Amino acid sequence: MSELHKFLFDGMPVRGMIVRLTDSWTEILARRAGNTATGAWPPPVSELLGEMAAAGALMQSNIKFNGALVLQIFGDGPVKLAVAEVQPDLSLRATAKVVGDVGVNDRLPEMVNVHNQGRCAITLDPKDKFPGQQPYQGVVPLFGDQREKLGKLSEVLEHYMLQSEQLDTKLILAADDKVAAGLLIQRLPTQGEKNLGSAGEDIGRIEDYNRIAILAATLTREELLTLDVDTILNRLFWEEKVVRFEPQTPRFACTCSRDRVSSMIRSLGVVEAESILAERGEIEVGCDFCGQQYRYDAVDAARIFTSPGDQPPVTTAVQ
Repeated sequence: MSELHKFLFDGMPVRGMIVRLTDSWTEILARRAGNTATGAWPPPVSELLGEMAAAGALMQSNIKFNGALVLQIFGDGPVKLAVAEVQPDLSLRATAKVVGDVGVNDRLPEMVNVHNQGRCAITLDPKDKFPGQQPYQGVVPLFGDQREKLGKLSEVLEHYMLQSEQLDTKLILAADDKVAAGLLIQRLPTQGEKNLGSAGEDIGRIEDYNRIAILAATLTREELLTLDVDTILNRLFWEEKVVRFEPQTPRFACTCSRDRVSSMIRSLGVVEAESILAERGEIEVGCDFCGQQYRYDAVDAARIFTSPGDQPPVTTAVQ
């Protein structure tokens, strides 16, 4: 089961979160792999999307925002767009648009930042908008202060946090075909520290964060993907007093459904639906986001255009 844990370091202005996406992540991969039109993503694309899904869950949980957090990577490589969307209840989905060949060893620069034109956008879309209210969006390039290409999504997001939120952040991300996981360590701003805190106190806080961040950086990809949360936290921070909170449960969810597809087919009209059936033998509709395919034969289509009162009763007997 997928899980997200928040924790604090007692006596330090440092917070942390760790997420492991298991069933929610494999559902995303299975839907895409089961799409006969597209097939599975290349492994490097899946790895990028898994890291994005884990990072999106961490960021959404971090800000407590009543609306969707949408993490997008887009650029000038074979992966034109990669998206992870996380709702306030940590329901999530992810997708990518791939238009060229992706090599087995390709990473972020080769996939989306070939000519340093890649960008990362984080959009906060409020659930209850005021009239005229637009989503908030922050955009950062996929290169550092010296225009050097950033090789990892974690580096891009650390850069984003420092630029847009002025928060020191250490982020470790990893994904394979079974687990997408992430560890976030962040220095909390102390209220009024710029006005009231002495230089010595401020240096002490920074040293606390730096020490915790250095410990977090020792976590390997294999450890993050294979070890349980308790083991990871005990191994990394066994000398620290870690205050943990009730875990949350991320889950997969897409807005597509058979009812919505049926309504779309109904809007085409009987003539158009029968024309498709005559040509192809079935009506097939795929969700552009998650890849789930919905198929309708002649009997299924007829039910769509038959009023509920005219339909025969559905038996509950086992056939």
